[in-house]
Amino acid sequence: MKINLANIKKAKKLLNIRECVAIPTETVYGLAGNAYSDQACKKIFKLKKRPKNNPLIVHYYNYQNLKKDCNFNNNFLKLYKRFCPGPITFVLDLKKNSKISKLVTNKKKTLAVRFPKHPITRYLLKELKFPLAAPSANISKKVSAVCSSHVKEDFGKKIRYILEGGKSSIGLESTIIDLRKKPKILRLGGLDILIIQKVLNKKISIQNNPSKISAPGQLKLHYSPGIPIRLNVKKIKDNEAYVLIKKKNITKPNYYFLSRKGNLKEAAKNLYNTLRKIKKNKYSSIAVCKIPNKGLGKTINDRLLRASKF
Repeated sequence: MKINLANIKKAKKLLNIRECVAIPTETVYGLAGNAYSDQACKKIFKLKKRPKNNPLIVHYYNYQNLKKDCNFNNNFLKLYKRFCPGPITFVLDLKKNSKISKLVTNKKKTLAVRFPKHPITRYLLKELKFPLAAPSANISKKVSAVCSSHVKEDFGKKIRYILEGGKSSIGLESTIIDLRKKPKILRLGGLDILIIQKVLNKKISIQNNPSKISAPGQLKLHYSPGIPIRLNVKKIKDNEAYVLIKKKNITKPNYYFLSRKGNLKEAAKNLYNTLRKIKKNKYSSIAVCKIPNKGLGKTINDRLLRASKF
């Protein structure tokens, strides 16, 4: 991908004066600000209408930049070497002398960190003297943005700048793993946990529905297009859109296919765009066929279940 240096320069200038900028990542677009600045982080929460008890993920160029903020262990190094940059977020112990804003962590002694793969954002991170706090670039509890037009839909002129980076290649948020003690998954995401388990050579528990929020993506209502969603549906209602995992020889306008042949990777990439498209087309509700509960299918089902709490 060709990097427009003028665009990078504009984003950098705004971030340096504690403004918020939308940035592309391989998972979804992020709403970014200086993670060391209370002022910038306040703007993120305000723009997103995000609950203050929902911590932010901080994005770094590499683990060398992370050393001043977090302690890490062998499990982190194994996963970093195998998957980074990429769609995995690590929850680590925060160092006492870290400059990370307390707004980012909700005053907790832990920090969620990620190393995004998108070449434009990696170039930007390398240019900056601070890491970027960046939740998804959408209104809280709504569908995430996977292209710049989605960001514009949600925020209009409230965001000073959107750094264009095309469509997100994965289309689902990162997998979050807590590595402080015994590894555990706090959010299902764009990286299959079976692959993570192979690298660590151990089974990892999933704890993504805690009584208290410990990581992004754990709200019961989340990823909602703003209309009711029914799951595992075989028969649809009037004025209802029908979402299927695999393309069929049907030309009905209310049928939406997430993939051509039932490929879960392709389905994941198309999920959020499909939900937004259905809402735009003014259907009263969404019916979803049964999605295989394996691999990325588990993540798709997690997103749809939370969206169905509308």
